[in-house]
Amino acid sequence: QVQLVESGGGLVQAGGSLRLSCAASGSIRSIDVMDWYRQAPGKQRELVATITSSGDPNYADSVKGRFTISRDNAKNTVYLQMNSLKPEDTAVYYCHIRAAIFVSRYDYWGQGTQVTVSS
Repeated sequence: QVQLVESGGGLVQAGGSLRLSCAASGSIRSIDVMDWYRQAPGKQRELVATITSSGDPNYADSVKGRFTISRDNAKNTVYLQMNSLKPEDTAVYYCHIRAAIFVSRYDYWGQGTQVTVSS
């Protein structure tokens, strides 16, 4: 069984910073892509940033230049450093991984962590 535990959300003023962490544990053979998604009230969940197993990142246009995704493969952990936060970044942030368990690959989601940016 695989578990994802997120941490690092909270309340911050516009222009501030937060760092999210998501640690995966369980019978994981390897992790392919690791992502961060977010969902604001009344909106669909959207992809914020993704990082491949080799460390190549990609970002949504709305966060480019402000957010940085990184991963520590030894710890099965993905991070999201969020700088210059804006009120429109307010959402529940979810981490997602695609992991190899024995010979198959599965998708797993974190429980979500609230990020609130006040103006």
